[in-house]
Parts: sequence; C-alpha cells; structure tokens
Amino acid sequence: MRAVGLIVEYNPFHNGHLYHLRQSAKITGAEAVVAVMSGHFLQRGEPAMWDKWTRTRMALAGGCDLVIELPSAYATQAAEWFAYGAVALLEATGVVDAFCFGTESGEFGPLSRAAEIAAEEPARFRELLKGQLDDGESYPAAYSAAVQSYLQEQGFEEDARFPFDKPNHTLGLHYLIALKRMNGSMTPHTIAREKAQYHQTDVTDGSIASATAIRKLLLESGSLAEAQNYVPPSTYGILTERVASGIPPMDWERYADSLFRTLLTSDAARLAEHREITEGLEHRMLNALPELADWSVEGLLSSLKTKRYTRTKLQRALLSLLLGHRKEDFTRERLSAGVEYIRVLGFTGKGRELLKRMRKEASLPVLMSAARPPGAFRYLDLDVRASNAYMLGVPGVDLGKALFRDYRDAPIML
Repeated sequence: MRAVGLIVEYNPFHNGHLYHLRQSAKITGAEAVVAVMSGHFLQRGEPAMWDKWTRTRMALAGGCDLVIELPSAYATQAAEWFAYGAVALLEATGVVDAFCFGTESGEFGPLSRAAEIAAEEPARFRELLKGQLDDGESYPAAYSAAVQSYLQEQGFEEDARFPFDKPNHTLGLHYLIALKRMNGSMTPHTIAREKAQYHQTDVTDGSIASATAIRKLLLESGSLAEAQNYVPPSTYGILTERVASGIPPMDWERYADSLFRTLLTSDAARLAEHREITEGLEHRMLNALPELADWSVEGLLSSLKTKRYTRTKLQRALLSLLLGHRKEDFTRERLSAGVEYIRVLGFTGKGRELLKRMRKEASLPVLMSAARPPGAFRYLDLDVRASNAYMLGVPGVDLGKALFRDYRDAPIML
C-alpha cells in the first residue's frame, strides 16, 4: 500500500486542507495518507484552537489514515527544526513513500536547487547569512536573502529571483534541506495553494479560506456558523460538538495569567535560561512590564515587537516560558540527534494496516500512549507537560480527567 506523508497543524482542518490531501494522494498515486501533526502548541508560537485529540478526529474524518504527533520540541520551532523533526518522523515510519507540501507557487525546481546548496552550508553562504543578520534582519528574512544572494553569485539568476521568503516556500525549502541532510528515501512533491495564502486574514472566496482567516472569523464573531462554508461538514460537526460541551476556541489570552506569573516572579537570569530568549530579550521583557498599559498577551507582544523581534519570534519566546522549555534541552546537537519515538494519535482501517508494517519496518519505537517511565524519552515528557499546560487554560474542564490524559488515552480509531 503506497502512502503519502503530509506535515500539518489542522488548526482547524478546512476545505483547503481537504484539497491538499486529495491532490497529494492523486499526484503520488497513494492509497493511504499519513499526517505528522503538531500537538497542542504550534509552529508560530501559539496554542492550537482545539486540543490535539479533537484535531486528530478532524484529520481522520477528512481523509487521513494515520496521524502521528510531531513532538512539541520540534512543533514550536522555527522552520529549520520544525521541518527537520517532521521529515524525520515520516522517514522513520518506514512506510511513507512520498511527501507533499503546499507552496504559494507550486514550483519545485528553485526550491530543490536551493536546498542542494543550503544543505551543505558553504562558507560563502554562511558569510552572506551573517551579513544579513548583522544588518538587523530577522532570521527568516536573513536566510531567504542569503539564499537569493548566493544563487545569484553562482549564476542561477532566475532562481535568485524566486520568493523564498514566502511562508510556505520557506518551509518547503527546509523540508527539502532536511530530506537531503538525512539522505532520506521519500520522494518530495509540492502543489500550489489554492485561493487563500498562508497568512491571508481576509476571506476572498466562497468556500476556501486560510486557517488564519478562519480563526479570525471564529474569534471575532464567537460563532461557528461564520466558518461553516470554509470547513468540511465533518469538521463543522466535530467543532459543534466541542462548543456544545462548553469548550470554546482557545487563544493566547487563556494563558495570560500563567505567563504573567512567570514574568513577574523571574529575574533576567532565569528568563534567559529559556529557549528563544536571546540577544537581551529578557531585559526588554522585564523593562516593558512597568510601562505596560494593556495587561494582555496581545498588549505585551505589541510593546515588545521590533524589526528584529518579530511577532512569531516573540510568541515562541513567551511559549518557552509557559512550557518551561530551557535552552539545555534544545541545543543544536540535541535537536539534530532527531526524534526518538513515533507517537500515534489516531488511525483508520488503512492506518491499522500501516501500523502492522511499521512494527516491522519503522526505525523508531511506535508508541500508542505516553505511558513510559519518566525520563525514558525526554521530549515525550515535554509533550505530556505541554498537554497539561494546555488543559489548564481550557475553561470548565474536569482537570481530573484532562491532566495526564497522554498516559491514559489510546489512539483514536475511525
């Protein structure tokens, strides 16, 4: 059974995702779809609107056959490590033949040629990157500019004009770099995003909108009905159930109290121990607090944002405080060692067949729950802590059932 891998967040699963899933299966000739999905906290440093089990149900109902969790250690990272963890997981299953990612253009050639160069990180490329960073550019912008400059110097004039700085182009480039660096066997593909781009906040089509726009609709209107045209009926039904049970869409403000408690009771040295808090950001945070007029996460982000400290960088920094992610657990050496396990969140009948093969062919242990001795897998412990932190922000939840759910719950079967 040929399988295609997707790297997803499904926050929430919408019509654009459904199109991507179906097209990925079509162009690769796949009979089954394997999704690597972020857990409770996401790549841009935000809490997911709904928990990972709810989003797993959406994924299975939408056509995925096997959903595995991208550990929070990678899921909350910038493009390089997000991509590395996700591609490594798909490769480790031993059953995924190809993977397919969406891009703004649908062009594969420029990304592939750039990945060939960037994977080796020649000295001149590193010099160009350092120059961009020294000029005050954020890392994503600096990396894209360095790629373009290096390609131009090497005579790839047309490729040098390719917009590597677009969000999905950036991720796609790093997926291909990761695949090359691990000498992976999967065949990569890309398809163009249709009708709505990654960060597009407005709705311009009658049936397809970006996840960003859908989340904006939900939070501003407070009504699921506003998003009904942009999600499959299965997604709408699942979300209707959740809201009826008293579980609203989650956002950063649900975690404001926990975050400010940490900020107000920490000194600069303690803050600086956390991942993403670099270049004196700890001092900027502490200096901002006495002047803060709006004691919300949004107010704090607005007071901290600069050209160098982008919103996404700041959200990841705040998330490291919320989750207790310390730099010592996120060194380059530690992250490049790769994932240690494959955590299964859900599967269908086809997924069950893939799991049977994985037990023989996977290069990592396949876990059906997090029930392991503490410390057995360091990043698995971080996933359990992330789930607990997420549940503490959910209003009205029964904490006796919600906390440490990772230890008790079996994968969802559809």
